[in-house]
Amino acid sequence: MSRYTDAKCRLCRRELTKLYLKGAKCYTDKCPLEKRKFPPGKSAKGRQQQLIGYNLQLREKQKVKRHYGMSEKQFYLTFLKANKMSGVTGENLIQLLERRLDNVIYKAGFAESRNQARQLVRHGFFKRNGKNVNIPSMMVKKGDVIELKENKKKKVEELIERAKNLANSANRGIPNWFQVNYEEYKIEIVDLPTIKDISIPVEEHLIVELYSK
Repeated sequence: MSRYTDAKCRLCRRELTKLYLKGAKCYTDKCPLEKRKFPPGKSAKGRQQQLIGYNLQLREKQKVKRHYGMSEKQFYLTFLKANKMSGVTGENLIQLLERRLDNVIYKAGFAESRNQARQLVRHGFFKRNGKNVNIPSMMVKKGDVIELKENKKKKVEELIERAKNLANSANRGIPNWFQVNYEEYKIEIVDLPTIKDISIPVEEHLIVELYSK
């Protein structure tokens, strides 16, 4: 599977939106988007791209895909799944993206970024309902309990403390569809997410229009 290895801050600049890919750096003046609010590349500062039609739809899809750190194939398969569900496809898509295990761990304040959360999951730091998990894209369900393995706590307690402080200082807050117990390093899913739970502005209908052509 292809993996993006270039500077992540270029992605934020390309979408002209903070995608929060670099953890603490995104909340400081060191964020490149604070200094260069124009796309990367030669002469980009003076180039104004008119976003209409296909260009507008494409940029919206790229923004959301990059926000969650997914490949094109992963994102498209998630869209197909959302399209088969009952209800509004765009809202179903956002709900599925929010239910990803790596996203839940990040938003719970157990990692400073989604990329860091993916690494923790892949290295087997967490359990779901008492069973080992190592798939970042796994969808959590209402009633699930995600917890840090006992033998891993000492290895990441400082990391989690930094991540929790970062979430508090950034006023990110904990979504109301899950509860976090920091003393026991445990997350309980009490409901399902909605379109309001995504942390960047998104017009999901544009993504549906793009894939429906």
